[in-house]
Amino acid sequence: MITGGARGCGLAFAQGLAEAGANIVILDLIDPAPEFHEISTTFSVKTWYFKVDVSSVASLEEAFSSFLRETNGALDICVACAGTNRNVSFTETDEATFDKLNAVNVKGVFFTAQLAAKAMIANKTTKGSIILVASIAAFRAVRGQMSSAYCGTKGAVLSMCPPMAVELARHGIRVNSISPGYVRTEMTGTYHSFSLMTEQCVLMEIQRRFLIF
Repeated sequence: MITGGARGCGLAFAQGLAEAGANIVILDLIDPAPEFHEISTTFSVKTWYFKVDVSSVASLEEAFSSFLRETNGALDICVACAGTNRNVSFTETDEATFDKLNAVNVKGVFFTAQLAAKAMIANKTTKGSIILVASIAAFRAVRGQMSSAYCGTKGAVLSMCPPMAVELARHGIRVNSISPGYVRTEMTGTYHSFSLMTEQCVLMEIQRRFLIF
């Protein structure tokens, strides 16, 4: 199950999991891209799409209830990928923008993981895996990016991962986070500074690998 799987990175995760043989459920607020509808025939797996607003716990609960009925309670992998960003400077970020980013990127991830964990505990899976999608922006400032509030939300995702993993280990459920670099998607591709941010990420990776500071 992948939140935010209708397009972008979430859709790529769905395609990768399907290639590995997993049936796919995506939860998203927008209709899925045409590529989603090709997954079932390309990889010979089952696919489902449910419309959900991850910032609403009630919407998440309804979606989980619906897809678990369709899959007879089966859930082994959850990728909490749904997220949003606003390319706005620190001094111009208003309360509404701040609240929206936290509602989707923090609250949405937290309660997606919680509902997934409950489903996995209930179905007694022996291979439970929850993946929280954070970002390189959680721990490195990048020249050209203007979204301090977004960076903070991804830092929260990183921070919630270890205690979740500790609590769920006794149930045989693994919890990990991943921090992708900048990927051109329908959302990020609209940023005028995308090329500059990509260049900065490449330089940071070179520094990390060769310890040049």
